[in-house]
Amino acid sequence: MAQRRILSLWFPRLAAERVLRRSRLAVPEGPLAIVADRGGAQVILSVSAEAEALGLQPGQPLRDATAVCPGLQTVPADPQGDAAFLTGLRRWAGKFSPWVAEEPPAGLVVDLTGCAHLFGGEAALLAQVEADCEALGLSLRAAIADTPGAAWALSRHAGRGVQLHRSGDAIQQEAHATRSRAAKRRGWERGGALPVGGMGAGAEAGPRGVIAPRGQMRQALAPLPVAALRLEAEAVEGLVRLGLRRVEDIAVLPRAALARRFGAGVLRRLDQALGLEPEPVTPAGAPLHFAARISLPDPIGLLADVEAGVERLLPVLCARLRRHGRGARRVRLQAFRADGRVEVAEVGLARASDREDRIRPLLWMKLPDLEAGFGIDMLRLEAVVTEALSPVQHRSPAAGGGAPQEGGLDDLLGKLGVRLGAEAVTRFHPGESHLPEKGAQVLAAAWSAPFAGPWPKRGVRPLVLFRPEPVGAPQDDPTPPARFRWRRREMVTRVATGPERIAPEWWLDDPDWRSGPRDYWRVETEGGERLWLFFAHGGDVTGGWFCHGGE
Repeated sequence: MAQRRILSLWFPRLAAERVLRRSRLAVPEGPLAIVADRGGAQVILSVSAEAEALGLQPGQPLRDATAVCPGLQTVPADPQGDAAFLTGLRRWAGKFSPWVAEEPPAGLVVDLTGCAHLFGGEAALLAQVEADCEALGLSLRAAIADTPGAAWALSRHAGRGVQLHRSGDAIQQEAHATRSRAAKRRGWERGGALPVGGMGAGAEAGPRGVIAPRGQMRQALAPLPVAALRLEAEAVEGLVRLGLRRVEDIAVLPRAALARRFGAGVLRRLDQALGLEPEPVTPAGAPLHFAARISLPDPIGLLADVEAGVERLLPVLCARLRRHGRGARRVRLQAFRADGRVEVAEVGLARASDREDRIRPLLWMKLPDLEAGFGIDMLRLEAVVTEALSPVQHRSPAAGGGAPQEGGLDDLLGKLGVRLGAEAVTRFHPGESHLPEKGAQVLAAAWSAPFAGPWPKRGVRPLVLFRPEPVGAPQDDPTPPARFRWRRREMVTRVATGPERIAPEWWLDDPDWRSGPRDYWRVETEGGERLWLFFAHGGDVTGGWFCHGGE
């Protein structure tokens, strides 16, 4: 079996260079920085090459950066856009190997085992990677090693040296008498400065890439800082405080003592980098795609021919959905015409389904709208929106259960959605409020389930509710008026039932309830009208009589 070879790609300026690629004309020329809010302050996440040359770096507060560079151009961070761009780079890296995984936020890992010879060797492959990234306008640091951990470490830390932390624990800061015992301490030299780490013993460096020799991971990683092992920040800080700054410093320590002091995670990362513990590269799975198409020998134009074509595509599509345990929520039929145009018929289902008899009636309602023109050459049926389906076991009538549910309501909602639009078919759910206008919420029937429990009882409500309308009656008398005027009509009260006191939600500032508590009355007039009147006792604004609904 061939020895594993892993390629690690790191794009240190991914966010900034993505913005430059996307809108070169919209972004003014000059240094650019991507900023985001961190702990109540704006912090730089990524900088362009020009900004980095001026001394700006990720993690720097924006106020400090603008003091150094007053002409700095800033753009808000877009994590979703960066993630989508990294996914596009993953698809590009698939030309070098089928095993490519993402390392958010700005890295890729590629398993090159058995693939490098197709490009002329590892050096030629790395040169092609660098050429492609240069053409894309992306900065790159790359490394090839035997393990993902070693490749990650070399791509990000090779040639950068070990940074000295003035923590008070370094040997250079000790008294002269203490330095005489420096030879007994492992990990640094007596009395002198720590050696600056390079790329590792025997490692070859290109313009941006490093190729570590096979089987020499310990030598390649030895001069790198301990942060190259992908350790937690607390572990790195603790190791540095003890003077253990390089990988070789901890590689020679007793394993039991190291695990007891810093946890088993340090040993695990070290073993993964050295190849003592396996670390697989898990490529991203291909997105689920459910579609079927048929190419016709001669153009068709009759509705019956289109229906026959759909009848052949629908079983294939439903079989693929069942194979993956998915159900279609939206199905699209594309008819490719001989003149190059594409006619589209799209339907939505009230509930995800993988059954032909649920999808077929909805498509049949849309097929007459297709314009065949000079004929249709190809039909393509696709489930553009799918959901996971869970099998449901129905109890038989013999076992005491009802008949299996056939989904008649779902079929009805689907047909109404095709004719009226899925958003036009709604259902009511109880709202979590005692106010009349908030007692129910309107939901799209296709994307909600029926309310199963009993409807909360909050008093008798009218059939029709509208915004409160002023009523011509004495505004200082809370008793129901014998006569009142509403909508330019004089009315005489025959029966009044109430009152029902409803107070506003004091924790919310609702402009419609600034008139204070209300006393609601159900009033029946001599003309037969049944109205829902209330008397507002006054609050931030004056109160009085209003009509809120009726039957």
